[in-house]
Amino acid sequence: MNTIRTTLLLGALTGLLMLIGGYFGGKSGVVIAFLFAMVMNFGSYWFSDKIVLRMYKAQEISESQAPELYGIVKNLALRGDLPMPRVYVIPENTPNAFATGRDENHAVVAVTEGITRILNRDELEGVIGHELTHIKNKDMLIGSIAATLAGAIVMLANMAQWAAIFGGVSRDDDEGGGGGLIGLILMAILAPIAATVIQMAISRSREFLADAGGARISGKPYGLAGALEKLQRASQAIPMDANPSTAHMFIVNPLTGGSLMSLFSTHPPLEERIARLKSMRPA
Repeated sequence: MNTIRTTLLLGALTGLLMLIGGYFGGKSGVVIAFLFAMVMNFGSYWFSDKIVLRMYKAQEISESQAPELYGIVKNLALRGDLPMPRVYVIPENTPNAFATGRDENHAVVAVTEGITRILNRDELEGVIGHELTHIKNKDMLIGSIAATLAGAIVMLANMAQWAAIFGGVSRDDDEGGGGGLIGLILMAILAPIAATVIQMAISRSREFLADAGGARISGKPYGLAGALEKLQRASQAIPMDANPSTAHMFIVNPLTGGSLMSLFSTHPPLEERIARLKSMRPA
């Protein structure tokens, strides 16, 4: 169901892009905006691991440096039929983790120092299984596609904004009551919001899939559920200084916000994720 939902949401992003392009720039506007956004996001996708690891001062570790953590990743990668990813540790007390890399052969699993302190082995295996599922499901690629479409939509909306400011509407529109101008203004405001909501919904769907896959790979859904409960409490007690552009990568949202911000959250409610995991049978 979540896979179907992801496909439908990507289709909605594509449809929104075509709708805006047809309204404002025609076919050429869509193509230019899409190609420009694709180049930008392709570069981000290709170098994402280096960028985010440097951002959080992550250090690669060897088996001799952290034998238990390295062994967990190695064993679960074998169970998940995945190449062994590189393992990094982030010097951060807030417990969290993420996966990055452009494909299975260039993947990275990164965990904070804090997560290794508060989780037991079953819980840590659940977390690592979750991140390995992101790699297996090619979520980095899916996220890049969504970002490309959303980026093109935002660019077209910005073009509409400047057109509205500098009179990019016809005299007929003006004489007709300003419908063209109002349309441009509404597009400039609403299109980026719609694109963001759809992009966040895609991220939420992928989190549910990663939870289920992590539970299967580790064979311990209750371990992952327990880990999420601990991570929720710890992230509230020890806030993480995270870049909002990377929030979607972490297993739990490192950012906090009120009920309004939950609409734009990259993660589904933890209570729902935990309930789904507890309804699964251990392997």
